[in-house]
Amino acid sequence: MTFPKGFLWGGATAANQFEGGWDMDGKGPSVPDHIRGGTVSAPRLWDKQIDPEIYYPSHEATDFYHHYEEDIALYGEMGFKCYRMSINWARIYPTGMEETPNQAGLDFYHKVFAECKKYGIEPLVTISHYELPWGLSEKYNGWTGREVIDHFVRYATTLFEEYKDEVHLWLTFNEINCGVNFFGRILSLGMTGKDHQPMFNPNETEEEVSDRFTALHNQFVASAKAVQIGHRINPDNQIGLMIAGNMTYPYTCNPKDVRAAQDKMNMANWFCGDVQVRGHYPYYAKRYFRDNNINVRMEEGDEEILKNGTVDFYSFSYYMSQTATTDPEVAKSAGNMFSGVGNPYLKASDWGWQIDPEGLRIYLNEVYGRYEIPLMIVENGLGANDVRSEDGKFHDSYRIDYLRDHIRAMNEAVEDGVELMGYTMWGCTDLVSASTGEMKKRYGFVYVDRDNDGNGDMHRERKDSFWWYKKVIESNGEDLD
Repeated sequence: MTFPKGFLWGGATAANQFEGGWDMDGKGPSVPDHIRGGTVSAPRLWDKQIDPEIYYPSHEATDFYHHYEEDIALYGEMGFKCYRMSINWARIYPTGMEETPNQAGLDFYHKVFAECKKYGIEPLVTISHYELPWGLSEKYNGWTGREVIDHFVRYATTLFEEYKDEVHLWLTFNEINCGVNFFGRILSLGMTGKDHQPMFNPNETEEEVSDRFTALHNQFVASAKAVQIGHRINPDNQIGLMIAGNMTYPYTCNPKDVRAAQDKMNMANWFCGDVQVRGHYPYYAKRYFRDNNINVRMEEGDEEILKNGTVDFYSFSYYMSQTATTDPEVAKSAGNMFSGVGNPYLKASDWGWQIDPEGLRIYLNEVYGRYEIPLMIVENGLGANDVRSEDGKFHDSYRIDYLRDHIRAMNEAVEDGVELMGYTMWGCTDLVSASTGEMKKRYGFVYVDRDNDGNGDMHRERKDSFWWYKKVIESNGEDLD
């Protein structure tokens, strides 16, 4: 194996799925705090008013807020070099609009970073990971409002200044390309809609689609501004983008299918990367906007901001691949935010996500060939229903197999010449699923005693994969047995 010295092995979580403490110590409500739990067959619904009789998974999640010392100690035991986490915006600015940050929120993350330092773990901080303060969603219809840019810039500047000696790796937005699709409307862009509707609601008018792309444009501008500020505050800061990576193949060699796959890759993957790495809107977006009657509301000076605020590295999540076809009779398959057509050559998880480690190698090569900047895989993992064995332990060999195959694919990409800086497996401690709101869909090396209805005492237990990943890190990827 040929992973470089200093490779950033680790794990990843998000505050809204992991942290809990949703209304403690001055924190305000975030958009996810208004979203109910669901299942693979029952969609998550969102409420404008939080109902005390309804269970909202993010309110307690798996309670990192009170278990952070224990959780980070477990990461230290595994030998993490890097921990990707997010800061909850509403813990720092409760409505998103205050002039002065919440000191208790700032202090909490100081304590988290001190624990990371104790174990030699480098924090990689996502500034906004599906955690828009509810106040901004309610007042401005989320990122549709141009005003949210300035509120984000204030928030990001606070983080860069407050933690300039503790954090040097940053991501501006999580899976920013979800805003290209209706899936990102509420969770990623914080755009309100009809009350008690599914979080993922495909029913949009042309005007609403234009609003969504305007909201995404506002995130581009906010990110570019933050990159410039972060570099000015500390030139050592490395600031990246984050994409929901999704390799798309043509379903057949029919040229129409090849073209459908190309279109999917362009808008679902490359569009946001092109803006944030190259610093301008790509040529193919113009026709996409024209063909779909999309009007993106931009302001004078935005193009210059995008040009001057390009990112230092490209990070992404990778769980699966998909195929594309123009044949309406071919069945659809499930996936991480983006769905597509099933691939007959691949197996799928219990939640219908197709497992394709070779696709990771292909995607790494495609991205690196396009941009030639450092890459980092900041989410990759297997959601599964982990069941306690008769001996009282969790023997998650299926997770080990999944991760082993993907790490081997990573190594092949490094051999190909890809500059890969790190790997943070998703959901290193069990947390709430973003797409379904379930606890049953577990990712972690560490089991948390919590179920879909909020029952359980939150105690932590090591799974077999915990010990396996410890060996992987110790050997820098050499020992995968």
